[in-house]
Amino acid sequence: MAMAICVFCASSQQIDEKYLDLADEVGTELARRGHTLVSGGAVVSCMGAVTRAARRAGGRTVGVMPQALVDLEIADTDSDELIITADMRERKGVMDARSDAFLVLPGGIGTLEELFEIWTGRVLGLHDKPLVILDPWGLYAPLRLLVDGMYEQGFTRPGVFDAIAWTTTVPEAVEHLERPARPLTPHADEIGEAAPS
Repeated sequence: MAMAICVFCASSQQIDEKYLDLADEVGTELARRGHTLVSGGAVVSCMGAVTRAARRAGGRTVGVMPQALVDLEIADTDSDELIITADMRERKGVMDARSDAFLVLPGGIGTLEELFEIWTGRVLGLHDKPLVILDPWGLYAPLRLLVDGMYEQGFTRPGVFDAIAWTTTVPEAVEHLERPARPLTPHADEIGEAAPS
């Protein structure tokens, strides 16, 4: 079934070429499977790579960008649909509303902000959309350890890791996105439950 899949990824132009190649592979695979790509609407770095690849493969792309970034002339005006928002908060809301699932590629603090907002909503039961991290080279390994430590200290709910899938290849990531979201731990507020493995 065709889906609208939101990809969170880097806008930095200082990163290794392998990350751009990864974004290109993701865009190609999403389009090949008939999915619509929802992105942050930029032409730079991984954002640009994933959207260009999706279009080359015949996919539909939807970009969402605040006016302040449009004014910097980095907007992907070739998008099938480019939505201009007033600010970053509205941008994230539109991306959320327009998407059936979320894929997080390696990125910076903006990508982390987007990840945590969707992840938190999933843990709290505010949505049931699949959330997948694609991390072939372990950029997010320290993050996973950090959240695991938060869980052990009682700062996060037991279902925190049930709300997300961690993957290392593009096919694995997309297969997770296409599955119904994993049910969360039935008693997510019971701090005494065993930590997830």
